[in-house]
Amino acid sequence: MPEIAPEYVKFEWGGDMFRDSPEWGSASIILPWYLYQWYGDRQALAENYPMMQRYVAYLGTKAQGHILSQGLGDWYDLGPKPPGVSQLTPMGVTGTATYHYDLCILAQVARLLSKPNEAAAYEKQAAEVKTAFNSKFFNPTTKQYSTGSQAANAMAVYMGLVAPADRAAVVANIVQDIRSRHNSLTAGDIGYRYLLRVLEDEGRSDVIFEMNSRADVPGYGYQLAQGATALTESWAALPSVSNNHLMLGHLMEWLYSGLAGIRPAAGSVAFNQIDIRPEPVGDVTSAKASYHSPYGLIASDWKKSATAFDLTVTIPANTTATIYLPAPAAARITEGHQPLAQHPELQLLGSENGRARVKAGSGTYHFVVSSN
Repeated sequence: MPEIAPEYVKFEWGGDMFRDSPEWGSASIILPWYLYQWYGDRQALAENYPMMQRYVAYLGTKAQGHILSQGLGDWYDLGPKPPGVSQLTPMGVTGTATYHYDLCILAQVARLLSKPNEAAAYEKQAAEVKTAFNSKFFNPTTKQYSTGSQAANAMAVYMGLVAPADRAAVVANIVQDIRSRHNSLTAGDIGYRYLLRVLEDEGRSDVIFEMNSRADVPGYGYQLAQGATALTESWAALPSVSNNHLMLGHLMEWLYSGLAGIRPAAGSVAFNQIDIRPEPVGDVTSAKASYHSPYGLIASDWKKSATAFDLTVTIPANTTATIYLPAPAAARITEGHQPLAQHPELQLLGSENGRARVKAGSGTYHFVVSSN
């Protein structure tokens, strides 16, 4: 599965390094799965399942002791040298983590397609890759993967390679690395997406905001400061490489799912179950986003002041949503200017990490959380 498909440009230089990276080729497995998760496209899974099987079998022939060390690794990460092949994350980390992710996806696809024996085989293979990955890359004393790079630790967490007992410590190491660099990033094209996903999942959108608001170190703010009007191929907006490149567009996902708070709930298909969990971080005082899901429009529009948090949310027909409102224990919550207790259609599920959780069906709601 080449880096570019159709392969209009064939990268002959660098041997197979530029043609055969599992981090790129695994789009053949990840993309059909995402089509199912986001759009309910079961046909894409059925049609592509034989191809997905062939590709993961091919990766198995390339792995040595279940470790995949080919390709470009965490391409264009921020290290001491000019950007290119992974510098901070050794070969084998991102490729093997992606291989494990592929196997876990195939196991789920096989079960959806009523192939339990094949699902069990992929689960067994994934477990073997996980054991090999942790044996080679995990330091149980420091709770670091490989060099402790942002990419290595984040991908291990996201791809399900970290033991539950170690997860909090590995996440803490990720945050510590970012903080130790004065809130600057190092992960490249492959690792950065998973770094953002892990930080958001762990409730650390504050770190994401602080890491991406700087204009003095390479990153999104720096690209803007250099006059960029489109995403650049390099974090440092180098004039010698592409300056119209979608490669580092990972933050867009967080703008919708983190800042505005529109996310598919765990286990949902095509947004039939929705989480609305906005993150009022930093000095941001408002955010507004909408998404046209297969069930209809999902919208989130919030504003905050010194005394109140105001959220208007739209939930489409035939879906349910859990709405997370930033609310201290003593806060007053209203919907449509009436206390929640006067809304039998809304179910208060309790509080979690400083947020009140409200279950709602379809409709448009206007919540206000006030401190007085």
